[in-house]
Amino acid sequence: MLHQNFPGQFRRLAGRLAAIGHRVRAMGERHAPGLPGIPMTRYEIRKEPKAGHRYLNTVTAAAIRGEAVAKGLVQLAKQGYRPDVVLAHPGWGEALYVKDALPQARLVSLFEFYYRAQGADVGFEPGAAVGLDTLATLTSRNLLHLMNLERCDAGVSPTHWQKSLHPARYHDKISVVHEGIDTAAMSPEPAARLTLRDGRVLKVGDPVVTYVARHLEPYRGFHVFLRALPEIQRRNPQALTVVVGGDNVSYGRKPEGAANWREKLLSEVGDRLDMTRVVFTGQLPYAAYRALLRVSAAHVYLTYPFVLSWSALEAMSCGCLLVASNTPPVAEVMRHGDNALLFDFFDQQGLVERVSEALERPGELAPLRTAARRAIRNGYGVERGLAGYMALLGASQPPTTSPKP
Repeated sequence: MLHQNFPGQFRRLAGRLAAIGHRVRAMGERHAPGLPGIPMTRYEIRKEPKAGHRYLNTVTAAAIRGEAVAKGLVQLAKQGYRPDVVLAHPGWGEALYVKDALPQARLVSLFEFYYRAQGADVGFEPGAAVGLDTLATLTSRNLLHLMNLERCDAGVSPTHWQKSLHPARYHDKISVVHEGIDTAAMSPEPAARLTLRDGRVLKVGDPVVTYVARHLEPYRGFHVFLRALPEIQRRNPQALTVVVGGDNVSYGRKPEGAANWREKLLSEVGDRLDMTRVVFTGQLPYAAYRALLRVSAAHVYLTYPFVLSWSALEAMSCGCLLVASNTPPVAEVMRHGDNALLFDFFDQQGLVERVSEALERPGELAPLRTAARRAIRNGYGVERGLAGYMALLGASQPPTTSPKP
């Protein structure tokens, strides 16, 4: 298995394959966490020189990574390790030369995103300028993805919308399989409690508004949410808002004139907020994160037309009442009035209305919680994801012969 930050999305699959008798080996960058019980080869990128032209920086970095991985695979082959199948996340270039190093191996690649000048994240914000440099850079970045699409034997995307971004001529090559949510672990718990750092204890039934993202940034609608929060507080004077996320940037750019987006947005609206009713936790340990979802009365989720967050699906699996932006990746999983309350991404007043509705009508809207969990159990459960991936790998059953040396 090949992933820059192994195990990444392959955590459960790697463990399952090893458990049923397949010989699993991983490759990842030096800093990758790894997985107990899975032997791992690590490569190091000491320096990523820039290309001759700025449009090709991504392609050059990908070639460097691909070379490091290919040389590692050749070395493993000399030692007798010749895999039948390679499962790769090709987004950083590591899979580029796998077929050159291991021509006999089946290459299955995970395709999360294909850049678009229209209809996705670029230019989504009103007034965002999309000039020639941006368009040309996107085109050049897609050179990597096109090569990955060409070279793999099969591809996989987590959602239909993510697959749809890729060129139509490759759609027959891409299956839609989500890695899967552990619905047993991420489940409702009526007795759930969460103790905050200041000693306050939150429980099911409390008017708790939650927002979760890896980092607090516009791609996940943090600016829309925080600008709506003063009015949410005014309309719901008993509500406590808990915001989970770091202060770095996963996607997009850092703000101008501030260290991070939290600082920038608080300088804009902080004087209209009751900060005794807002808690910024940073990133939480798993148990605390799960407890927070379980006690949430209204869970706010926004995203650009981009990769759908695992946290949104885990919130649904926990039976949260989702208040979410009606953007394409969300609309594939959530339906307004059925398993969530949806609003237009930029409609701050709509967000206020939906959150207030969730807090004011918890009993009436309880069926949406049940439907949200059912949608994840039926369509995004981990067992379904594992079965789909194993079929792609040709590994649905334990091997009938001894693994190759």
